[in-house]
Amino acid sequence: MSRVDERFGPATRPLRGSLAVPGDKSISHRAALLGAMSEGTVRIEGYLRSADTLATLEAVSALGAHVSRERDAVIVEGVGLRGVREPRAPIDVRNAGTLLRLLPGWLAGQEERSFTLDGDASIRRRPVDRIIAPLEQMGATISAAGGRTAPLTVYGGKLRGIRYTLPMASAQVKSAVLLAGLLAEGPTVVAEPAPSRDHTERMLLAMGAQVRRHGGRVTITPAGPLQARDLFVPGDPSSAAFWVAAALLVPGSALHIRPVAANWTRCGFIAIARRMGAAIEGELEQPSAQLRASEPASALEVAHGPLHGTTVAPGEVPLAIDELPLVALLGCFAEGETVVTGAAELRVKESDRIATVVEGLRALGGEIEGTEDGFVVRGGGGLRGGVLAAHGDHRLAMLGAIAGLASREGVEVIGMEAAAVSYPGFATDLARLTR
Repeated sequence: MSRVDERFGPATRPLRGSLAVPGDKSISHRAALLGAMSEGTVRIEGYLRSADTLATLEAVSALGAHVSRERDAVIVEGVGLRGVREPRAPIDVRNAGTLLRLLPGWLAGQEERSFTLDGDASIRRRPVDRIIAPLEQMGATISAAGGRTAPLTVYGGKLRGIRYTLPMASAQVKSAVLLAGLLAEGPTVVAEPAPSRDHTERMLLAMGAQVRRHGGRVTITPAGPLQARDLFVPGDPSSAAFWVAAALLVPGSALHIRPVAANWTRCGFIAIARRMGAAIEGELEQPSAQLRASEPASALEVAHGPLHGTTVAPGEVPLAIDELPLVALLGCFAEGETVVTGAAELRVKESDRIATVVEGLRALGGEIEGTEDGFVVRGGGGLRGGVLAAHGDHRLAMLGAIAGLASREGVEVIGMEAAAVSYPGFATDLARLTR
């Protein structure tokens, strides 16, 4: 993909109107994987068609699932839990970190078969040792470059259930272990230090798996095959968050965002923004000790207004991990200080998002300092504008575009093509809202 540099803003008029964001990326990945693991045909409505999620469809096809597309849906004919075909070539996950970390959980239980996963230069910098440790405890053998990064090879084996405590809250590591638990002997228990997104557990429950949550522990017990059923992917709240931020920062703006996933484990950014004084209306799911099999959705109404700084505690981070760069952007315009701690996970995303966000916003005139596990923003001065490099990171590219709208002089984003990883129509939606 050739590099695209583009200049944005400053906005000459308020953002007003209604829009629908693409399907949720996290749910799309999981729907394709679990569809491939089921016995039967799964129709997935609302599937996100982006570079990352297309990599997942290609991966399950290479493993033997049959994938077809209709205008508004993806259809996956599964191979069952143990019917995976050993591919002749390495599986290319491209830039999809979710695929890189979830897929080995399923492959670990495919006895007498091996699978190599590789991807682009960014993927080769992202650690996978956190999934290697529990999967090897379960009986799999996995090799990785330097013991830590892709390319990695999974040698399937006979798995046993384990009790595993996550060193830090991670939905991807949790999901990999739970998928492996479907093929293990005996129950598998995953304990997490703080709640993380639970899309895998909900989808497993909906497809007939014996999975339950008790406090901070999730238990899966092997049973029969996964039941094929139709799945619906709601709008992606992480994509919607960029329009939420834009409406909050551009004076006079008021946006209606059509229904997005309102799962309580994905609503952290909305909660943080509301605490900063944001006017955001929408019916979000309330936290519950009981595991649910469905994904709620809600429309959002967002209007411009004054913001004030806040502190984001470590326990809030997993529920807003992908939107924390936007918290930094809001902090530049909020009165007072905005502090994020406990977010070391940001350093191993598509880029080191602490370093790149701090570097990027500071180059635009923001008063922001990085810390080992987060950042501190001294707000009130807004942003002057300038040049921001996306570093191949889709969320940083879109952050730069929104920063440009709110800045005094505009922002040139270097590498805007990265937005296609999760939001191929971002530039089109932005042009429609700003013309």
